Amino acid sequence: MREPERKKKAILLGIGLDNDDGHVRATRGKNFHIIGGSHDTHEQMQEKCVKFNEKLKQRDKQLEELHPEEFVDIAGEIGMNVPRTKGTQQ
Repeated sequence: MREPERKKKAILLGIGLDNDDGHVRATRGKNFHIIGGSHDTHEQMQEKCVKFNEKLKQRDKQLEELHPEEFVDIAGEIGMNVPRTKGTQQ
């Protein structure tokens, strides 16, 4: 018997490494999880994730539905630092 196909699920994952105040920061939202970072870095990551979700809504798409090129386009529009990989144009 074959298992039913699982729905694809995608999230944006933000990891901040510049925390030196000892405070543990973790935020979960629609399509994103953010861990660590200084207060400022964590806040910036939150803002970018919210903006990313706004762009998805404007395009009437879910994160799981994006092609890599669309992901990179949106990331560039909101100022996310996303490395370009094979298959995405610069």
